[in-house]
Amino acid sequence: MLERSHLAIIAAVADRGTLTEAAISLHLSQSALSHAISKLEDQLGTAVWQKEGRVLRLTQAGEQVLQLARRLLPQFEHTEQLLRQFARGQRGTLRIGMECHPCYQWLLKVIAPFLEACPDVGVDVKQKFQFGGIGALFAHDIDILVTPDPLRQKGLLYTPVLDYEQVLVVAATHALAQRDVVQPEDLANETLISYPVEKSRLDIYAGFLTPARCAPREHQEIEATNIMLQMVAAGRGVAALPRWLVEEYAQTMPLRAVRLGEKGIAKQIFLGIRRTDETLAYMQAFIALARDPQIRSLSALVR
Repeated sequence: MLERSHLAIIAAVADRGTLTEAAISLHLSQSALSHAISKLEDQLGTAVWQKEGRVLRLTQAGEQVLQLARRLLPQFEHTEQLLRQFARGQRGTLRIGMECHPCYQWLLKVIAPFLEACPDVGVDVKQKFQFGGIGALFAHDIDILVTPDPLRQKGLLYTPVLDYEQVLVVAATHALAQRDVVQPEDLANETLISYPVEKSRLDIYAGFLTPARCAPREHQEIEATNIMLQMVAAGRGVAALPRWLVEEYAQTMPLRAVRLGEKGIAKQIFLGIRRTDETLAYMQAFIALARDPQIRSLSALVR
């Protein structure tokens, strides 16, 4: 019955007035156009146009088809444009999974310029995949995994986007605040505050305390970064966090950052994605901004 090609032909005839001009605008031969409409008229059992010399005039049936064409053809064109944008990665929703509690503060600085650069792409941040991020990537529950501890697997691609140092954060009045470096045994009488994460996944244990066979006097878990740092500032304990985060909070809170061991603990934030998504324009834009939030020349990439 009625097909999109029929609607396009009727609209072209109405706009151009002659069969020749309509055929040219549709990149069809005149005979092919006539044949398509004759076949439609046979199916409908009624004429859709009449010839008046060289000019074509739509019948009442043709006018009804034209009204339908005026409504549907723009919708077809709009939908096709959206689908092309989806295919090129210029439109959609970027779902971000977090395997890093303090990384949320860093992520906020990336999202704002990303939304400005990619106005047709939404963002959804999911923190429930704190240590199930790889499964979430493979299951397409998320599109990007933010993690300091990438687990390499076939089909995934990790890009380092930020180097940082994990440091001990103490109150400005704490005895350790006057030190440049602390050793594992210095925490033997301290209350260590951390996120609710297995000790084996905490850098201060895996890369500092456990190898030295040391442990803090007490270990307390707090999920919210702001509350954790308020506890530290009040002298209720110490914590291990990225230096950039501590320095940011230290502008308004009495906090000090102290190096963990002579060499410190060097870390990186990685963005993990599916290899099948690496050519998407908005994926490339997000990774570029994560490396440098000050980038302002992304228009060519996301258009």
